[in-house]
Amino acid sequence: MPVADYFTASRCLAATAILMLPCVASAHVSEQGLVLLLPTDFYIASGVLVVILTVLLLLLLPVNLSAGLFTKRDLYRLPGFRGNRLQTYTSLLSLVVLALLLYLGVSGTRDPLENPLPLFIWTVWWIGLPILQAVFGDSWQWLNPWLGVYRLATNHGWRAPFVLPESVGLWPGILIFILFTSFALADIAPDSPRRLAYFVGGYWCFTMLCMLLFGEQWLIRGECFSMLMNRFSKLSVFGVVRSIERQRVLAIGLPGWKSMSCKASSVSAAIFILVLLGSGSFDGLNETFTWLAMIGVNPLEFPGRSAVVSETVTGLLVSNLLLIVVYGFCVFAGVWFANHRFPLEKQISFTAGFCALAISVLPIAVAYHFAHYLVTLLVNGQYVIAALSDPLANGADWLNLGAYYVTTGFLNTPASVKTIWLTQAGAVVTGHVLSVLLAHAVAIELFGNARRAIVSQAPLAVFMVVYTFIGLWLLAAPKGA
Repeated sequence: MPVADYFTASRCLAATAILMLPCVASAHVSEQGLVLLLPTDFYIASGVLVVILTVLLLLLLPVNLSAGLFTKRDLYRLPGFRGNRLQTYTSLLSLVVLALLLYLGVSGTRDPLENPLPLFIWTVWWIGLPILQAVFGDSWQWLNPWLGVYRLATNHGWRAPFVLPESVGLWPGILIFILFTSFALADIAPDSPRRLAYFVGGYWCFTMLCMLLFGEQWLIRGECFSMLMNRFSKLSVFGVVRSIERQRVLAIGLPGWKSMSCKASSVSAAIFILVLLGSGSFDGLNETFTWLAMIGVNPLEFPGRSAVVSETVTGLLVSNLLLIVVYGFCVFAGVWFANHRFPLEKQISFTAGFCALAISVLPIAVAYHFAHYLVTLLVNGQYVIAALSDPLANGADWLNLGAYYVTTGFLNTPASVKTIWLTQAGAVVTGHVLSVLLAHAVAIELFGNARRAIVSQAPLAVFMVVYTFIGLWLLAAPKGA
């Protein structure tokens, strides 16, 4: 063998040996490529059948039982305390934590799986907190990082110089949420610590300025995350209400019972709920082989986010618009059927039906949020624990974890993957069942009797059954982006 060939072969063997050495590997699932090798056709069909049977069951339930499904039950009276002052303190504390995270985002490690800022924003705040809102109730009112500063300013004489006109509705919040979702899905590096720090810091300053100009109304109609957290909290089984004696009472009820008293009061409020669902659904579609094929991208040779920015933003807008149009058509058809089938009854307008029934899709949005992000939460949640133990990425071990390694082993065995899939599918089906029940209760309240409500619900029931199939398919579809 010639000497040159000998050295070439030696280098190849050495490189191969080095590559085969064991080492610690970092992993995350925000850009996942996963093909779910399970017999999902059976599970999808079963989930759709459960929703269909729920619709049929409502035809047989007595009207008083259907209307009373979302009645609350008082548990006990809560002691009185000065909640506003406590909210101010917890909000200021939340702001201090945010400031520390922003500092670490700018000055800390560039690795998004070690820097606490992207882990906190995308895993704890964006994935985990909305789920906690839906389970335990509104904790965001205590964690909001703007309220404390604003109340300190008002305590020192500041008064907002402008008032948001009622005609503005919730459109500012809708626009900001779509811009945020575009950043999350289409930006070339949304988890870059420094880039994210500038984005989050800029948004805090923008929102603080709007609050100083328009007051706390901005949190209700312009700050999209407060709007989202508030609506997700309406699905909690727990809630604090005021009794006849004006005392605070802890109450409990079927998930969604609080939604019955806070239905959308305007078209923009209804559309915001639909945008929550549409954006979440597109987030799932955006990762699938099907979507990549639609935009002409080979999923096995994904060119990167920068090559599909316009396609992603366009897909997000079209998905939301399509959902609003389809939902609106179903509501219009149901209202038209009910009005013409019972012409002597009080006629209900399309706008009234559109606004009132929009709250019924909220359980689907929450369920899909949980199902879509479950794997990410399980994996990146481990990175969060590691970052809490070593926030400066300097080898510290504040939580005394010892040799701590992030594992994705539960994605490698059929039994654990099946458990995850059944959990996701169960959440989606449960959300759709709750939506059907909630829509029926709202329709009875809107139309005044069960017969008109059932007639009006036929198109919307078809919509929910089809959307159940779509949601389960999105979970099982091969993903590559």
